[in-house]
Amino acid sequence: MSDTVLLCYCSCPDDASAQALADALVGERLAACVSRLPGVRSTYRWQGAVTTDSEQLLLIKTTAARFEAMKARLLALHPYELPELVGVPVTQAHDAYLDWVRAQITA
Repeated sequence: MSDTVLLCYCSCPDDASAQALADALVGERLAACVSRLPGVRSTYRWQGAVTTDSEQLLLIKTTAARFEAMKARLLALHPYELPELVGVPVTQAHDAYLDWVRAQITA
């Protein structure tokens, strides 16, 4: 369903890129809210080597109907060659909050 609310995860290398993404996505009504969690440590395999980096995790609230537009904008702005972007449908939540999310990105 196109009005399904998604919680999307995206990691960023630093405060500046996290803030720029949050400002753009909310400012352009591609997301209702972007929460930033600093101090995340990510360990992953990249180009054959195991790496650990400090990152900020973004929690992006949007809808399934706006996901592709949000993804396109995020990929255009993100500094990583291969940004993490995972959208998870919200199946249980406060209905009034879900209504607010939907209203913020459709207005």
